[in-house]
Amino acid sequence: MSISVPDNCLIACMCEGGAETAIVSILLDYDLLVFNRSRMLEETVLRRVSAREFEKRYLRYEYDQKIMILRIIDSRNEMFRLSKAYQHQVQVINVITAPEIEILMILSQGKYDHFCRSGIQKPSDYCKSILKIKNVKSLEFVTNYFSDPGVLTDSITEYHRLHKQGKNEASLYDLLKLS
Repeated sequence: MSISVPDNCLIACMCEGGAETAIVSILLDYDLLVFNRSRMLEETVLRRVSAREFEKRYLRYEYDQKIMILRIIDSRNEMFRLSKAYQHQVQVINVITAPEIEILMILSQGKYDHFCRSGIQKPSDYCKSILKIKNVKSLEFVTNYFSDPGVLTDSITEYHRLHKQGKNEASLYDLLKLS
C-alpha cells in the first residue's frame, strides 16, 4: 500500500514500543521517510495511546491542516476509533510490523530461514534465545544495533519482499522514500 502524505497534513506518528520508536527515529534522523520531523505533531515520535486519550491530548486544539495518524503496531486487530467529532479532520493508517519488529534483526543477520525452521513463534524470543540478545526491545539497544541506517533499510526492504501485506495494509517499507 503506497502512502502519500499531502503537503498540508500534520503527522502524528505513534509507536507501539521502544523498538518501534527507535527504528522510526533512526529513519527520521537520516531523512529516509516520506515525511520529516518538522511535519510531525510535537516534532517527535509519540507513544501509542488509545483513541480517546489521543483526542484528549491532541485533538482539542484547532489545527489549520488535517492530521494523519500513523500507528506503528504489530497487531492487525487492534481497534482505534475516533469519535465522530474528529473523524473529518483525521486519517488513521496502521503500519503493521507483524509478527514483531524484531524480525528486522533476524533479517539483518541473514537468519530468517533458520528462524522459520526453529519452531520459535516470536521473533523477540528467537533473538533472546538463539541470537543471545537480552534487551532486544529496548530503545537504546535498537538504536545502537541499527546505527547504520543502510542495514535497517535493507532489512525493511527484505521484510517487504518476504511478507505479503493485506489489501489495505501498510508496512515500514511504504514509509521509506526509496519505495
